[in-house]
Amino acid sequence: MSTDFDYVIVGAGSAGCVLADRLTEDGSASVLLVESGGNDWSPLIRMPSALALAMNIERANWNYRSEPEPHLDGRRITCPRGRVIGGSSSINGMVYIRGNAMDFESWDRAGARGWAYADVLPYFKRAEAREEGGDGYRGSDGPLHTSYGPLANPLYGAFVEAGRQAGYPVTEDVNGFQQEGFGRMDRTVHDGVRWSAARAYLDRARARPNLTVWTGCLAERVLFEGRRAVGLAGRIAAHRVEARARREVVLAGGAINSPQLLMLSGIGPGAHLAEHGIPVVADRPGVGGNLTDHLEFYFQVACREPITLYGALGRLRQAKIGARWLVKRDGLGATNHFESCGFIRSRPGVEWPDLQYHFLPAAISYNGKDLAEQHGYQAHVGPMRSKSRGRVSLRSAEAGDAPEIRFNYMSHPDDWTEMRAAVRLTREIFAQDAFAPYRGEEISPGADATGDEAIDAFIRRHVESAYHPCSTCRMGADTDPHAVVGPDARVIGVEGLRVADSSVFPTITTGNLNAPTIMLAEKASDHIRGMRPLPPSNLPFFRAEGWETAQR
Repeated sequence: MSTDFDYVIVGAGSAGCVLADRLTEDGSASVLLVESGGNDWSPLIRMPSALALAMNIERANWNYRSEPEPHLDGRRITCPRGRVIGGSSSINGMVYIRGNAMDFESWDRAGARGWAYADVLPYFKRAEAREEGGDGYRGSDGPLHTSYGPLANPLYGAFVEAGRQAGYPVTEDVNGFQQEGFGRMDRTVHDGVRWSAARAYLDRARARPNLTVWTGCLAERVLFEGRRAVGLAGRIAAHRVEARARREVVLAGGAINSPQLLMLSGIGPGAHLAEHGIPVVADRPGVGGNLTDHLEFYFQVACREPITLYGALGRLRQAKIGARWLVKRDGLGATNHFESCGFIRSRPGVEWPDLQYHFLPAAISYNGKDLAEQHGYQAHVGPMRSKSRGRVSLRSAEAGDAPEIRFNYMSHPDDWTEMRAAVRLTREIFAQDAFAPYRGEEISPGADATGDEAIDAFIRRHVESAYHPCSTCRMGADTDPHAVVGPDARVIGVEGLRVADSSVFPTITTGNLNAPTIMLAEKASDHIRGMRPLPPSNLPFFRAEGWETAQR
């Protein structure tokens, strides 16, 4: 099979679905979208409350694991990545958090010119259809539906009120003017269904004759003529396939797969490529480096009232919830259960929030495998801007071999300072009067974990990835030797090749990565098409007064 297209996009995930839609919408260009996984038709993917089950669908997940992490007792940390139409947006927690305005200000300062908050806000708005309607900060008629949960469980409100009682602000909209504080959490859920990038963008694009989608196609390498990318070589089952790109090849495989494919194609650290016998097309030492992630732990407290999700987790009860969802698309099956949240600063001198909270009215691990044997509630909490950096490296020159992933978690001393603060500040929040009617014993970390040594031991044993890897093909100035792509998403040093996904984030954002990844692809699609960027916003954003000397 050998076919010519104007654009070849690798990866049908959060970014790839956006690109496929935008590059085909005017009908002038032919586009091939290549996806290693299969379809996303499973009810476990579509039903919001089945998120833990969706993540555990073997065929829909690359199921990566890190190499043993030396600062986490040698544990190998799970790194799930979507291998299905919709990518990780089909197996994630459906949390919609754009990030803090200061994240994008720092992108611009770091060399990603044109990616300041004023530049990216119009693209967030273009993408979004907010259930409550748009305003200066929020979109109303985009393809990506966002909504709030029903907040029916009183524990959601107790968490927000506890934050207020502890001295933090309550914010009406963490994705609007003010992220800092406690409030409702947005979700990519629409009419009781997961609203993945596939639902938002690809469903409508697939009706166009100028879009072709190859599923089950493993991308093996980008094809070059000299230093120009001209196509893609891959494999569908036992069959070798090639696709030619008249204009450009665009990688959208994410923070693990995009650097892997670049290196397999001869773009990366020259010495590392030589170790695997790969001819060097462009020696870019930054490819695969700068790997960044969010870590989190579960702060769990027993609940004295039988109002948590513990009562809904028996098999018969789950079956009834699932049956109701299949018929009506409502009830407990229609929410991801992350309905309130918080963003705070861990200490004086921190300019914008560096700790994030997801609140859940249950004591259970994210993957659904570890459940406390009692009613309880928890906050997922973790630092936002770890200084530890890792790397994605090739294990071999075979595309089918998983790359080596070394996050190097907790290798910087400041990360330990932030984690200790996270434990102590969370304990203070859960001790407020708002939780008095519900509060039982502290399940985890446990009331005895008060000193640095005890907290550090808890972190080493129990901290987990929040599944937000990024920045392995960092965007920056063309003159930056460690940048991989320029501000227009073009790979530096070659022609006809771009990367447009979370791997190009200059730095990690304050919150979950799905929303900024979709924004990035929206903006990158205009760069690819040679269109004038949307006019920048002139709206202000919140900055805490006295942050230099006060923690709250």
